[in-house]
Amino acid sequence: MPTTPPRTRRRPPRPPVRPVRRRRPRWAMRAATTLSVVVLASAGIGHSLVAGLDADIARVDPFKDMKNRPRAGHGMNVLLVGTDGRDKVTETERRRFRLGGAPCHCTDTIMIVHISEDRERASVVSLPRDSYAETPPHTDQVGGREHRGHPIKLNAAYAEGGPQLTVRTVENMTHVKIDHYLEVDFTSFMKTVDVLGGVKICTARPLQDPYTGLDLAPGEHTLKGGTALQYVRARHADASSDLGRMKRQQRFLASLVDRATSSGILLNPLRFRDVTRAVLGSVRADRGFGTDELLDLGRAMRTFSPASSEFTTVPIGRLGYVVPGIGSTLKWDPVKSERVFRALREDKPLDSAPPRPKPSPTPQAPRVEVAPQRILVQVENGTATEGLGRRVDDALAAAGFRTTHRPVDSPTRGVRRTVVVHDPRWDRSARSLAAALPGSELRAAPGLGPTLKVVAGTDFREVRRVRGPEPATPEPEVVRGNEVGCT
Repeated sequence: MPTTPPRTRRRPPRPPVRPVRRRRPRWAMRAATTLSVVVLASAGIGHSLVAGLDADIARVDPFKDMKNRPRAGHGMNVLLVGTDGRDKVTETERRRFRLGGAPCHCTDTIMIVHISEDRERASVVSLPRDSYAETPPHTDQVGGREHRGHPIKLNAAYAEGGPQLTVRTVENMTHVKIDHYLEVDFTSFMKTVDVLGGVKICTARPLQDPYTGLDLAPGEHTLKGGTALQYVRARHADASSDLGRMKRQQRFLASLVDRATSSGILLNPLRFRDVTRAVLGSVRADRGFGTDELLDLGRAMRTFSPASSEFTTVPIGRLGYVVPGIGSTLKWDPVKSERVFRALREDKPLDSAPPRPKPSPTPQAPRVEVAPQRILVQVENGTATEGLGRRVDDALAAAGFRTTHRPVDSPTRGVRRTVVVHDPRWDRSARSLAAALPGSELRAAPGLGPTLKVVAGTDFREVRRVRGPEPATPEPEVVRGNEVGCT
């Protein structure tokens, strides 16, 4: 009888072997992230994420009933204005960042931001707030009166006619058609900086401004909202006043763009929506600046780097151009400024203009830290010599100093050495004034304020002419974002 072979036990099937997952390199992660954003945008999902932002933007109509406007060029021109609005600033912020006082309801900052048609370049041209301007005919938004065109400081156009007169005045002066209007006040500026986690700036020397409270040591700093506002508002941190402030604003804006493009915000639709919502909740924009424009800018800036941006200030032909009833203004150089604005109209880089040849040096009065035109002086006669105070006052005024034209007798008579009495916060102005009074003595008087006091002594002989720091007529400089950031 044949035997049955033993039954062999079947082994259970082996589980499938999972392949070892290799860690993708960082460049692949970046590529995948970028691709996902492109897919989201092309599918309309990105649009739906930010579609509700339109309701968060306060609207203005700066283009209402505007006629005879400049011809549209290539690319997109945004008029970016910073106002001194502080309605939403807390009392703690007012005290800490010195934001007290009544607002002038004018524009602290005026810039034309040009985004090239290929979305690969941003050109920023700063327009000084004290620029001499002539308004077109308009209706006063406060009193409703009809005005003919008249001279004005550029920043006062906002107070007289709001965003519309500001846009019309800028277009008349530059012949650049403004496509969009964006208005930022103190609150929205601080919120923008804070929501980005701060912005990094560098300074090679101490920056101190007694008006805004700015106090930065040399080196690198990450500025949060309030301190960043002090930085961009400071006009008394150096001798260049508003022109120096505009350079700091340009430097800050370059760092802001660098922060936004390098932090991953623009590659994450949800993060982009949240940041944009926080920022746009306290700005004002024209009715045409909406979701599509936000997405367009966001997509364009994903390829931006600091080198993609360029900055300049409109060329100034004359400093201290005095207009009766208006005061001291800055007059643009008609030839050089037209060259800058033509570059915007033709969608060309700002640095494509030929450089200006430097003039040959000529012997002039010695330079001081602060220009005489910026120094206010009260003269006192510290001697028994009749009329000495008037003589010193007239000589200082002839040298360009802003005297009170009302010299008085000093309570102290018999003063031998002329004294410059000053508040320590205005020490640079005091040194500049003392340089014009050979042999004078500096004496600090805390709490004196911005008006310096000259007590004329028996040693007074003359007022020596001095002049402010370079540049006497500032030559505009085109710089790229990577040239003004921290290195």
